[in-house]
Amino acid sequence: MEAIIDVKPLDNYVLWVQFADNFNATVSIRPFITSGISTKLLDIEYFNQVKIDEFGGIAWENGFDFCPNFLRELINEAN
Repeated sequence: MEAIIDVKPLDNYVLWVQFADNFNATVSIRPFITSGISTKLLDIEYFNQVKIDEFGGIAWENGFDFCPNFLRELINEAN
């Protein structure tokens, strides 16, 4: 598992992420904002508060998160 070491929110619910091995890419989070706690991310100001969590994944204060392995697989599948 390669931890995420940097994350930046972009337009349209897209994040730029950099992994510990220096691989970086963009990933759209929009398909995962569907119901429950994820809907809070529709508030773009809240979405932009994304942080790296203690496990090397990304998270928001409400507990919605993604592990780095899942994001890396998602990025690899899209390319």
